[in-house]
Amino acid sequence: MSTPDELERRFTLLTAAARYDALRARDALASPADENDPELTPPDPGAEPLARGETLELLALGEVIARKAGYGRQLSVRSARRAGASWSQIGAALGTSKQAAWEAHSRWIDEQSKEPRRDGHWGWDENDMAAARRLVGDPGSEDTE
Repeated sequence: MSTPDELERRFTLLTAAARYDALRARDALASPADENDPELTPPDPGAEPLARGETLELLALGEVIARKAGYGRQLSVRSARRAGASWSQIGAALGTSKQAAWEAHSRWIDEQSKEPRRDGHWGWDENDMAAARRLVGDPGSEDTE
């Protein structure tokens, strides 16, 4: 059985999304509109339904995509701040308030200092933390646009 942890190591965000899309399309085409009505046929009667392992893979890939997209979120927030975006703008882009966006990013910065240096993660030292805190600023002191 495929688990998100196993698939996360095998797939990039792009390849996970492509595999998910292929499985999801096949699942949608092979599924009858109403399983209780034998008169109805699936959208593509020739489409082969997913096997149990593929349905589980589809579920696990959904989690992998959510995780991988989430990993890059705070990096994108940092890039938006560097480009001059206000916390109000960032909050709007994330579908949340400027305060919630600021708090989530601040928590992420705190976590960076706790992460040990290991494969795929560098961790942050005191200088990195200070630079990140300066970039974050205070959401209450900005003009909203």
